[in-house]
Amino acid sequence: MTSYANTRGMQYTRQTTCYYKTCIPHHWATIRIEKGVKKPQPQMLKSPAANGIIERDETPMEKEIARLHRVDFEFSDIFYFCRKGFEAIVEDEVTQRFSSEELVSWNLLTRTNVNFHYISLRLTVVWVIGVIVRYCFLLPLRFTLAAIGITSMIVGTTMVGQLPNSSVKNYLSEVVHLTCSRILVRALSGTIHYHNKENKPQKGGICVANHTSPIDAIILTNDGCYAMVGQVHGGLMGVIQRATVKACPHVWFERSEIKDRHLVTKRLREHVADKSKLPILIFPEGTCINNTSVMMFKKGSFEIGGTIYPVAIKYDPQFGDAFWNSSKYNIVSYLLRLMTSWAIVCNVWYMPPMVRKEGEDAVQFANRVKSAIARQGGLTELPWDGGLKRAKVKDTFREEQQKNYSKMLVRNGSIGNLSTGTESD
Repeated sequence: MTSYANTRGMQYTRQTTCYYKTCIPHHWATIRIEKGVKKPQPQMLKSPAANGIIERDETPMEKEIARLHRVDFEFSDIFYFCRKGFEAIVEDEVTQRFSSEELVSWNLLTRTNVNFHYISLRLTVVWVIGVIVRYCFLLPLRFTLAAIGITSMIVGTTMVGQLPNSSVKNYLSEVVHLTCSRILVRALSGTIHYHNKENKPQKGGICVANHTSPIDAIILTNDGCYAMVGQVHGGLMGVIQRATVKACPHVWFERSEIKDRHLVTKRLREHVADKSKLPILIFPEGTCINNTSVMMFKKGSFEIGGTIYPVAIKYDPQFGDAFWNSSKYNIVSYLLRLMTSWAIVCNVWYMPPMVRKEGEDAVQFANRVKSAIARQGGLTELPWDGGLKRAKVKDTFREEQQKNYSKMLVRNGSIGNLSTGTESD
């Protein structure tokens, strides 16, 4: 009996174990899957920090330290500055704007994530076919169109420049610029969507736009003519500048003149004062940003006066990366990358004209225009200077934080002294 009971007990144990190993896990997994389907998925945060490595606390220094409800300096204040320093070391919001943005999915061009070198043989074959198409078919055709466009620009503007100043000369100049710009856009297989054309910049105004690439100017002149502002260059660019300035009132500066702010402002004001001249095209950031954000606008463009016509430009990186990382690629390598991409697709939004309000200084006006462009283009607005791409952080930034902290302590100290009935020296 004992052996029989033991045998039956062992059989029951094995059956029970088998049931728990097979039936219960499957039943539990089914329930979890059903709950997962029924349970609404949390929405992804749309803030810029959601796409980063770390989640930042954007609480201002004054509010965060004021939570302690105290008056004088305490050693624990150091932790706030240490945390901000660690956040900047792990993932700062400035230097990542000077490199190509990461793509959600691979576009069969150069990989942006170095961790993925090989996925499958099928994708590799498709990529090789794409390389053959882009380099053997698209590149020669695009190079031919680019050569035709540049040659036509130089010859056409030189011929128009020989004519006396008149409405006919202005008309022919616009025709040459528009035609050649459209040829150059075709050389990049450009697909551009222009929105709100009723807000296009008018003569005597100033067009300001965010800056991603040297081709931003071609993208805009594909839909209208502008007077360019920039430094005199040598080589092929210098030949184009000298030819175009004969037919159109572009504003080119010598290297020695570009550092003289008063001289630059004077020449731009003279241009804006003449309502018969084309609108000036300016990129106030002063450098190329990677199509994800808008950085600080230089105030010089907003001290000239006149009407500002904001323009937001947003490229689609799935078809080709238009951002020029000048610290990594020279202009020849960059143009080769552009002409071997699938296409250049972008959206351009013309925004309502803006004027400087009464009592508003140039910096405040620049920030207001920058905010409007960032909202329209779906870009992140950053207060930092784009010059940080090549220069170190100025001491004034650190000194400003120190002054803000000192003012906060002085203000809290005064309030604390008043509440305790004492006087501050």
